[in-house]
Amino acid sequence: MRVKDVKKVVLAYSGGLDTSVILKWLQTTYGCEVVTFTADLGQGEELEPARRKAEMFGVKEIFVDDLRETFTKDFVFPMFRANALYEGQYLLGTSIARPLIAQRQIEIAEMVGADAVAHGATGKGNDQVRFELAYYALKPDVKVIAPWREWDLTSRTRLLEFAELHQIPIARDKRGDAPFSVDANLLHSSSEGKILEDPAIEADEAVYQRTIRPEDAPDRATVISMDFERGDPVAIDDEKLSPAMLLTRLNELGRANGIGRLDLVENRFVGMKSRGIYETPGGTILLAGHRGIESITLDREAAHLKDSLMPRYAEMIYNGFWFSPERRMMQALIDESQKSVSGRVRLKLYKGNVTVIGRESPNSLYSMKVVTFEDDQGAYDQIDAQGFIKLNALRLRLGAMAGRKGGNL
Repeated sequence: MRVKDVKKVVLAYSGGLDTSVILKWLQTTYGCEVVTFTADLGQGEELEPARRKAEMFGVKEIFVDDLRETFTKDFVFPMFRANALYEGQYLLGTSIARPLIAQRQIEIAEMVGADAVAHGATGKGNDQVRFELAYYALKPDVKVIAPWREWDLTSRTRLLEFAELHQIPIARDKRGDAPFSVDANLLHSSSEGKILEDPAIEADEAVYQRTIRPEDAPDRATVISMDFERGDPVAIDDEKLSPAMLLTRLNELGRANGIGRLDLVENRFVGMKSRGIYETPGGTILLAGHRGIESITLDREAAHLKDSLMPRYAEMIYNGFWFSPERRMMQALIDESQKSVSGRVRLKLYKGNVTVIGRESPNSLYSMKVVTFEDDQGAYDQIDAQGFIKLNALRLRLGAMAGRKGGNL
């Protein structure tokens, strides 16, 4: 891309050192007008300093948007309807935030007449892919600036020198090597890099921000109820809550009971393995509750089909294909499956564990009359099982007979 081609760019701006350097670098390198966008996704940080810092750089158009409800309702909850886990463990907290940030960036670009967008993701990670796939899906002709792939600030030392040259404020703990990098939102926090790069060494307790140690959790279990409507949670302990407030409450419960820690070595989309420490307290409780209510409301084959598709769905989100036609198609199937997923689940939270201890629904497919070990009064004729078994055993019997006869029946 030629520098003179960019007149106005919308930057995903956190207000931290890296994106502040990027902001100034865009102004000095591209000579373009920079619009900043800071998203409140429930990361738990004061965002007004980002606005003030952008003003200090002479930015005229500054967007600081509270997207917590949109994030939870339109991104987190649809993903949890699928029980999505990447590589069987990761609840996709960072992955699911990127399409919303990108979507809002494109909306702002259209609003202010910008011809480019920029992000602060490095050239080694997944986020660059997630951001840019979303940009192109929503605005095919948009210009994308990825400074980490363009500039020569290839070390922390050079970054700090650039910051000092341009009088960019540097937090004291950034003057040395940061111990690890952190990404956070309402669903989770993730920590990686530096002291966490050796997967053989246990993460220091200081890494954990969203949960107490399971060993330090109360010795008495916490029991809660969670109500679902069409696959989405709507109330905790009979209290109706908005999506973001419900997830906040679950986070508080998870934190207090040491729930939601994960130490994972995962396969990045760009090809390398990486080690991350994830904390998803509320999401871990939500997943258990959702699976609990599905267990009595979903037909067996519908549930098994959904479970078989889940790894592919999770991979789409992890790799950045939220706005792809295949994800939308799969979401339609998942949402169709959730029409009957309403009812109440009771959960026991205890020292890092979540256990379903009760579930009820007006749409329940569970029949005590049929399943009982006592007299079912003709609800199920056990003699029917004989023919069922013989039909299913037919191919096994034929195979065994052929084997004994050298392949001839």
